[in-house]
Amino acid sequence: MKIVVIGASGRIGEKLVYNLRQDDHRVREASPSYGVDAVTGQGLDLALDGAEAVVDCSNAPDLSGDAALRFFEAAGRRLMAAGRAAGVRHHVALSIVGTDRLQASGYFRAKKLQEDLIKASGLPYSILRSTQFFEFIAGVVQDGARGDVVISPAQVQPISGLDLAEALADVATGQPLNGTAEAAGPERFRFPELAREVLTAYEDPRRVIADPRARYFGAELGDTTLLPDAGARVASLRFEDWLRDSLQARGLFPQTTGAPA
Repeated sequence: MKIVVIGASGRIGEKLVYNLRQDDHRVREASPSYGVDAVTGQGLDLALDGAEAVVDCSNAPDLSGDAALRFFEAAGRRLMAAGRAAGVRHHVALSIVGTDRLQASGYFRAKKLQEDLIKASGLPYSILRSTQFFEFIAGVVQDGARGDVVISPAQVQPISGLDLAEALADVATGQPLNGTAEAAGPERFRFPELAREVLTAYEDPRRVIADPRARYFGAELGDTTLLPDAGARVASLRFEDWLRDSLQARGLFPQTTGAPA
């Protein structure tokens, strides 16, 4: 089947494109770097021509509330209109676990608007809400080389980008859910635990301070705000294994070798 991936040059989009091609699907990469802009509509009709499914992995370049709202509203409306015109039979969007519970955040209000536009479009659809990516958490912890890392003590159940791309591929090639599903990693942590693991792995001496008032995209977190529901798809890759593999890939962690037992 022909599948168009919106946001194909992003962290999850690149992995999704690879997975779909491994399964011999025809994939059209769509992002501004490929000449397709869902916000302005540039190249969108041509990209969707003949597409059976569209997977939207895109994200706003500016995550502040007003900018994100403008991005998701403009892109959402153009994608829905182009999808209807092209006869797309399955529109899939990547969203975030906890979106409904984080409406104090402008960014999450923008994500909720994106979801609502999809539901009202008349297109067969599936929305896959994900917990935080391992890669995202590691990046947030490492941002800013000075000062303590102040972070909410809320619980999280993060997932690897590889596992999330696999889940998206399964959803995209299946029947439309006409509803919302969730994907999460295999383990629950508190944010400060993960932050300490990342800092230790990179030999970063900064302290981690748990602060219940610390903001997450502008909103305070409850203890379970970011946790998935009981029916979520649970991936297999553990954070510890992902972090070790990431360090090895950067040459920061020794490869283990030895004769088989």
